[in-house]
Amino acid sequence: MVKETRLQQHVRAPWRGLALMFLGIPASLVGLWFITVVSMITSFIGVLLFPAATMLLRSRLDTYRERINKWTDVQIQRPYLPEPKAEPGLSGMFKRFVALISDPATWRDYLWVVADPIVSIFTAALPGLLILYGIWGYVLAAFAGGMIGHYGGSDWYAYIHVTEGYDQDVARIVSTVFVATLCIAVGFLIGPKMMNVYGHWGRTILGPTRKSELALRVQHLTETRSDAVDASAAELRRIERDLHDGAQARLVAMGMTLGAIEHLLDKDPEKARFLLAQTRESSATALHELRDLVRGIHPPVLADRGIGDAVKALALDHPMNVEVSADLPSRPEPPVESAAYFAVSEILTNAAKHSGASRVWVDMGYEHDNLRITVTDDGRGGASMDAGSGLRGIERRIGTFDGILALNSPVGGPTIVTLELPCALSSPKTSPS
Repeated sequence: MVKETRLQQHVRAPWRGLALMFLGIPASLVGLWFITVVSMITSFIGVLLFPAATMLLRSRLDTYRERINKWTDVQIQRPYLPEPKAEPGLSGMFKRFVALISDPATWRDYLWVVADPIVSIFTAALPGLLILYGIWGYVLAAFAGGMIGHYGGSDWYAYIHVTEGYDQDVARIVSTVFVATLCIAVGFLIGPKMMNVYGHWGRTILGPTRKSELALRVQHLTETRSDAVDASAAELRRIERDLHDGAQARLVAMGMTLGAIEHLLDKDPEKARFLLAQTRESSATALHELRDLVRGIHPPVLADRGIGDAVKALALDHPMNVEVSADLPSRPEPPVESAAYFAVSEILTNAAKHSGASRVWVDMGYEHDNLRITVTDDGRGGASMDAGSGLRGIERRIGTFDGILALNSPVGGPTIVTLELPCALSSPKTSPS
């Protein structure tokens, strides 16, 4: 997502704050239904309805988290503890009920729907309300003040009685316009700041507690460990298959040919010489296949020169025009380098197969303790992270290192894939010799 300019933030923040305030209307209705179900918990129907009411409440609160993550500088993760595995019957239903009702995030969600309508008015929505109040001041000064006063309504604006008297009408109108302009200016100026204040309030209530952070961390490590084990097993199977079908088969054939040569040396030297030439060619082919296999496990250029030069070498052999820009003060840790290299390799392969692109740009940098790699192509776009896609596999692999993958691929292009892997820089950058 392209970062907004400061001017865009000031213009958009007040209206976004009002949108967040209006989100409280459906959220309050859901909260009312939730507490109604809670009041019936002593009966079987309350236990039966509680999971559905909780899921409905969570879905509404996910909308808040999504907006806050998108519109403020604050990021909020889902805080909910992992649910137990689904089990049939009353026993499974009761276990799920206990897990949901004992999750602190469930009650923090309800606290949010109760308190947020008030908090949002004095934080996110305040700039928008000030702007609307300023617009109302213009309306009063222009024509509505006299009309409202004529029909007995209140024609006060802040501390100004807009239509009182006749000798001071001009001064009162000027004062009204001044206060209205001030309200509008202040509303736009404080918009981003108040949105961030609201974001911190959201993270306090809607973010994970220490207990849920630990539980989610354990769950993440369990999943990534499983992915790492599966990836390692698949890699071992690939290596075994390549050895069995490639170099091993050639070496066996060479052994049989050498046996035949041994018998032909005295009887048919010319035939033996011919078979020796074939064996030499087979040995060269087997050596080439072994080198390719080693490069597939850990390319020598990656070990010797680091990921920057390794990706540049990868770009030289790529069918598309690939430009690589690497700005790394030193080398990441070897496991991270390897994971990042093979991720970029697979992204480039996918681009060549599916994108219809002619050019690809790879940018690598290191900031905020993260190795950041962006791969951009000028293809047709429309890439997705659906299950079964190569990008989903890359995401699982770099997830082993707490890495994340972000995809931006509108139809028509361009496609931008961003990788971020937390890491320390472990060795100085290798310079060309």
